[in-house]
Amino acid sequence: MKILHITPEIAPWSKAGGLGDATSALAKNLAALGHEVRVASPLYGSVPGREKMGTLLDSLKVDVGGDPAKAACRVRSLELAPKAQAWFIEHEDYYGAREIYPAREDTAERAAFFGRAALDACLQLGWIPDVIHCHDWTTGLVPVLLNTTLKASPLGRCASVLSIHNLQHQGLLSRRILPFLRLPEWLFKAEELECLGGVNFLKGGILHATRVITVSPTYAQEILTPAFGFGLQDVVQRRQASLDGILNGVDLDEWDAHKDKHLAQTFSAQDLSGKRTCKQDLQKEFKLAQADVPLIGVISRLWDQKGLDLAVQVLPKFLRSDRLQFVLLGSGDSWLEQEYRRLADNFPGRAGVRIGYDHALSHRIEAGCDFFLMPSRFEPCGLNQMYSMAYGTLPIVRATGGLADTVRHWNPSTRQGTGIVFQHTDVGAVDWAIEQALALYARPDDFVSAQKQAMQAEFSWLKSAQAHLVCYGKAIQQH
Repeated sequence: MKILHITPEIAPWSKAGGLGDATSALAKNLAALGHEVRVASPLYGSVPGREKMGTLLDSLKVDVGGDPAKAACRVRSLELAPKAQAWFIEHEDYYGAREIYPAREDTAERAAFFGRAALDACLQLGWIPDVIHCHDWTTGLVPVLLNTTLKASPLGRCASVLSIHNLQHQGLLSRRILPFLRLPEWLFKAEELECLGGVNFLKGGILHATRVITVSPTYAQEILTPAFGFGLQDVVQRRQASLDGILNGVDLDEWDAHKDKHLAQTFSAQDLSGKRTCKQDLQKEFKLAQADVPLIGVISRLWDQKGLDLAVQVLPKFLRSDRLQFVLLGSGDSWLEQEYRRLADNFPGRAGVRIGYDHALSHRIEAGCDFFLMPSRFEPCGLNQMYSMAYGTLPIVRATGGLADTVRHWNPSTRQGTGIVFQHTDVGAVDWAIEQALALYARPDDFVSAQKQAMQAEFSWLKSAQAHLVCYGKAIQQH
């Protein structure tokens, strides 16, 4: 197949979260299976290595309304892998800043432009994909374009697939995006794109894509309900027959404890001795006592979805009694950043906090911790729990979305499981889960057994890519 991905992020060039990792790994694995893959994404000011990129199209006229001077862009190119290319849409006004998601007056146009530019690049090059795979709300109007404005073009025969990476982020923006993309005005009605007086990008994508994917099977069911639908559950229900849940995977080129260059010592399920060295190295890095107590880690955005406001209320009890150590790497809501800074200040030698993001440190946290805490209120897929398991770090998670699909609660009777799973979003549930983790750590044979089971769990992107190909086949047939 010829497959075009359109995404606001592609790792390692642009990454604000798991989306960048997912699109890059999926593209490379689809190409490894023999398919011709292109990935279109903006060339942000923060993207490194642009001087090494080729130029695919020096001047591309993009068919949008508004200022004619802003309707042209350059398309740069880079080899991702054999049979896979990245197309970077270069437009200084829209993407010259370093931020991937800045707050701007022209957010709608900025989000829509690179999707339309990718489609125009296909038309100019004569490269017509079989499937156009759109990722996240910023690309939600691409399937709408294919079904309306571009229906009579060669792209009108392309099947489209939309991946919902997080239904909470929908892109509810001004209706002026319709003339900008030359979309027909009849789309501005409640049964189409209109939502609360504006245009809802994600709603448009859900309604117009040939098929819709969520990034885990459980999340595909959750978003049909008011609790997880964020007001779009009725829209998703309309497309339920064309909805698939496909779990993301782990990029084993990047996350492999046996050959990770970021670690003080590598290790494997057969020889865990290096993991002890990684723990001691992490304790030194965060100035923690070299004590044999469970070390719990977090790498996360600090906002409501992640449930870390609950954890910060529970952790002092355990730190006060010297029963565990804790490290966190993340950033987000300022009040929650401040709460975790206060936690580290109150418990020197037992808790360490770094506000920000550090790629190498994230690897050392995954390798050096005994447990990884993800008390999410909802989690479409989650990648860190899978990274953790690959490094023998047992996840402590709430049973939601991809967390429910990937982590098996430790059963002391059968001695089977890969982590600790709890059900409710409250302080008592997080407290219970940490108690369960400490009890498991206190039984060394059981703890090592759980570590080895976790490391042997398979979450390969190859498996995910094969599932995506099945979905693409259904989309082509359906279209």
